[in-house]
Amino acid sequence: MKIVQMPEHLANKIAAGEVVERPASVVKELVENSIDANSTWIKIEVEEAGMAKIKITDNGDGMSEADCKRAFLRHATSKIRTENDLFRIQTLGFRGEALASIASVSRLTIKTSEGEQAGTLLKLEGGSIIHEEKSDARKGTEIVVEDLFFNTPARLKYMKTIHTELGHITDCLNRLALSHPEIRLEAYHNGKMLFRTSGSGDMLQVIAQIYGMNVARKMIPVKEETVDFYVEGYIAKPEVTRANRQYISTIINGRFIKNHGLTNAVIRGYHTLLPIGRFPIVVLSVKMDPFLVDVNVHPAKLEVRFSKENELNDLIERMIQQSFRKISLIPDYEQKREARKKTYQEGWTFDETPKPPREEKDIVPPEKPILEEKKVPAQDVTEERIFAEKVRESDVPIADEEIRVQSEETVQQEKTPRVPMMYPIGQLHGTYILAQNENGLYMIDQHAAQERIKYEFFKEKLGRPVQQSQQLLIPLTFDFSKKEAIFIEEHREQLERFGLFFEPFGQQTYIIRSHPNWFPKGFEEEIIREMVEQIMEEERIDVERIREESAIMMSCKRSIKANHYLKEEEMVRLIEDLRHTKDPFTCPHGRPIIIHFSTYEIEKMFKRIM
Repeated sequence: MKIVQMPEHLANKIAAGEVVERPASVVKELVENSIDANSTWIKIEVEEAGMAKIKITDNGDGMSEADCKRAFLRHATSKIRTENDLFRIQTLGFRGEALASIASVSRLTIKTSEGEQAGTLLKLEGGSIIHEEKSDARKGTEIVVEDLFFNTPARLKYMKTIHTELGHITDCLNRLALSHPEIRLEAYHNGKMLFRTSGSGDMLQVIAQIYGMNVARKMIPVKEETVDFYVEGYIAKPEVTRANRQYISTIINGRFIKNHGLTNAVIRGYHTLLPIGRFPIVVLSVKMDPFLVDVNVHPAKLEVRFSKENELNDLIERMIQQSFRKISLIPDYEQKREARKKTYQEGWTFDETPKPPREEKDIVPPEKPILEEKKVPAQDVTEERIFAEKVRESDVPIADEEIRVQSEETVQQEKTPRVPMMYPIGQLHGTYILAQNENGLYMIDQHAAQERIKYEFFKEKLGRPVQQSQQLLIPLTFDFSKKEAIFIEEHREQLERFGLFFEPFGQQTYIIRSHPNWFPKGFEEEIIREMVEQIMEEERIDVERIREESAIMMSCKRSIKANHYLKEEEMVRLIEDLRHTKDPFTCPHGRPIIIHFSTYEIEKMFKRIM
C-alpha cells in the first residue's frame, strides 16, 4: 500500500509550517483570537524575541472547559457553521488552524474562564494535552507559548537574530494597533515596555506612538464614502517619505491586508508629489460588505480579493488627490526642538502652537511673535494688482512661446491661494530664487519650478490629441533583440491599433513610416521603445502612462538649468506662472519646488528670540 493517511500530529506540524512561520506569527494569531473574543485590553509579553516565551493575556469572553479542549482540535472554529458563513466573514480568525498548529510545535499553557464560574487550565506539549485542572474565575484568557519549535529543530535553523525576530513582532503589533485603535495594547520584551496604546479609538494617537510626533503632526485626515465603501484614515504630506512601500497600511473591515492594487492606488494619488524611489506613510481603513471581499486566499490571511477592486482603487486615488488640492504643501524649515518626554501616550497633543511651559528657562515664544524690529510690510490689494500687471507686461525669454500663451490664458483666472504672493529679491548660485512676503523668506528651485509649469502644459496638450497619424519624410529605423522582435510579431495587431506599423527591414530591424500625431517632436524613438517595453512586460499598452512620461521628459529637457542667472522680470514671471499651476509644490519627479523660512524661525536663528 503506497497511500496512507497522515497521523493527526504530523498533519498539524505541516499546517504549522504555513501558519507559524516565526514567533511573530504566533503573536499575530493569538492577539487576533483575543480581538475576536471582544477584548478591550490585551497584554503581550515576550522573552528572547518569542523564542523562549510568548504570553498573551486579555479580558475577552473566555471559554468554557469543553470549548477550551475543542479549540485545540484541527479546524475547530466558532466562526463558521455553514458554507454561506465563509462568504460573510467578519472576524480575524475563522480557519480553525492557529491554536492546533501553535500547540503542535511548542509547549503551551492556557488558562481561561467565562467569568461566571471556575476556569480551565490546560498544558499541552507537541499538541497533546498532558495536564488539566481548574483555574481562577477571572474573565478572559491567558496563553503562554514556550520553547517554540522544540520538536522541529530544522525550523530553528531559519530563525534570525533576536533583533530581527523582535522587529517582526513589533511590525506585527504595529499593524494590529493601527487596525484596532479602540483596543488598549501593552507590549513588553524581557520585562521592558515596547509600546502602549490608549485604546481611545484615535488612530492619530497610534500613528504618533509608532512613527513619532513629528510624523503625526504632518498627517492629513481623509474620509470618503460611496454606496459600497467607507474609507477613512491619514495620509502624510509629501515631504514625509520612506524608502519602501511597507509604510502604506491598508485595513479592510479591521483586518490588515496586503494588496498590490490598493498600494498602487495610494501611490497614484500622490502622483508627482513624491520623489522617485520614495514612498509615503499612509494608514487607510476601509469598511465594506464582507460579501465583496474574499479573505480565504492565504494561510496567514494577509492577501485578499475584492469583487469591486477597480472601484475601490479609483476612490482611494481620487480621495488622496482631492485632499492635497485643498491645502498648501510648501514645507517649512523647522529647527530641532527638544520635546519634553511624555510618560503616557494620553498626554500627547497635535496642536502645533507651542504651549508656554511653567519654568522660565523652557519658555517657547508664540508662533508669530510681536517683534521689536520692523517687519516686511504686508502688501495691500492695490500693490498686488500692480505686481500682477508687471507680470503681464514683462517679456521673459526663459519661457518659450507655448508656455507664454498658456500664461496669458490663465493670468485672468482667479489666483490660487495655495501659493501666496511673493516678491523676488535675488538669486542664490544662479539656481534658487529668493523671494519674500510678510510671512518670511522663500527659496524656489528655478529648474523644478519651470519643470512643473511645462509639465502641466505638455500633459494638457498630450492628453487631448487628435487621433490621426503623421507621415514621416524619413522613416525611423529600429534594431531590436530577438526577444523584442518576437513580441512585436505576437502583438502586431495591438500595436497597429495605436498607430504603430512596424515594417520588417531585415531579421531584427524594423522601420516606422508614420506614428500618432501626439508624439512630441524629438521624443518619437523613446516613446516607441517605451511602447514595445510595455508590451513585453505587461502585454498591453498604457497610452495614458506613456503620455505622462513623455510630458515629464519634455518638461525636464526644455527647462532652465542650474547656474543660470535670471533678470528680475524673469523671476517675476516664473513665480507667477508657478502660482497658476494645479500642483505648484513639487516638480514632476516629486522634488520640492518651494521651501519656506518663517520670520519666527529666522529670528530664532539670529537669536533675536530665545
